[in-house]
Amino acid sequence: MDKLIKSIATSGSFRAYVLDSTETVRTAQEKHQTLSSSTVALGRTLIANQILAANQKGDSKITVKVIGDSSFGHIISVADTKGHVKGYIQNTGVDIKKTATGEVLVGPFMGNGHFVSIIDYGTGNPYTSTTPLISGEIGEDFAYYLTESEQTPSAVGLNVLLDENDKVKVAGGFMLQVLPGASEEEITRYEKRIQEMPAISTLLESDNHTQALLEAIYGDDDYKVLSEEEIGFACDCSRERFEGALITLGKAELEAMAKEDHGAEITCQFCGNHYNFTETDLEDLIND
Repeated sequence: MDKLIKSIATSGSFRAYVLDSTETVRTAQEKHQTLSSSTVALGRTLIANQILAANQKGDSKITVKVIGDSSFGHIISVADTKGHVKGYIQNTGVDIKKTATGEVLVGPFMGNGHFVSIIDYGTGNPYTSTTPLISGEIGEDFAYYLTESEQTPSAVGLNVLLDENDKVKVAGGFMLQVLPGASEEEITRYEKRIQEMPAISTLLESDNHTQALLEAIYGDDDYKVLSEEEIGFACDCSRERFEGALITLGKAELEAMAKEDHGAEITCQFCGNHYNFTETDLEDLIND
């Protein structure tokens, strides 16, 4: 399982989350058969949602939508407070790299759009917040969302590194937030450290990248680890859930499917699982 580590500066002025999300993104790539740019874009969105979910309490569900008007289309992710996340990208086949360096490109193919979060507290009144995409790189867009929408100055680093076969090698990231009471001197010191820290891709290639991230964030400042939580890709789809969806279509629509198509196949967008309903299954639903 992947992990998310929550930490706080001993002074109480800053908190940081660091994540190892390698298996999360690797599972998403395998389920959706994404190519390089699509893998990285989807992976960054999943990691962002893992961070958002870790900020919530109770049994909340958090939906993140990165809505662009270019090649990727929409990226949708749903996470809960138990460490589960799922997601998909509309265009799985974007595969663009810089010729000279081989760097996977993301931002130019996200285009203009919005970063949307929907937090469902289970009360029937979900809270929705939207901020514009400022770069399409997703990490920067997420940091802007946290600062503007949640009114919490934040630094964010998210990335997915691929191997020579474009399979997920390592994925992870961090979030650093200023807490109330932080002095200007502390803020200046942390800002300078974040500006000068190695690239997120360099830190992710460390033998123990979660520790490398913590050391880069805190430097010589003391901190303590508050918790270490398991996180991972998990989809809660089921045959029963899709049966319920079919029933909502109504008797006439089900009869038409049974007569014309002699059954139905439903594929979960989030994980790619297939659910087959025979003509007899549909007739049973009609009779029920």
